[in-house]
Amino acid sequence: MACKTTKKRATKKKAGTKTKRKIITTSEFSFFAPDAKAVFLAGDFNNWDSAKHSMRKYKGNIFKKKLKLKPGSYEYKFVVDGEWLLDPQNPEKQANDIGSENSVITISEEVIQYR
Repeated sequence: MACKTTKKRATKKKAGTKTKRKIITTSEFSFFAPDAKAVFLAGDFNNWDSAKHSMRKYKGNIFKKKLKLKPGSYEYKFVVDGEWLLDPQNPEKQANDIGSENSVITISEEVIQYR
């Protein structure tokens, strides 16, 4: 699966108050696309907006995007140079209303890291 979820502790401190700690959950999506000019991430977490979450290209032609997602199940696709594609590393799929499928990721309360 091309998504890993991690949790970090963030500390907020206000003058004259106790230190508050909060857990921040981040999910990182990745997609290998050696010939792509632009890759975006679209899903029900952003109302299927194909231009909202641009992915950044890293070494090895891997595009990545980190999102803060609440626990739950999300459907998504990658938009590679305008073409909507499933996550080739994710076997979890769900039929959609237009006759094709979407990739599905489930974010739980526990930290899960996919390799």
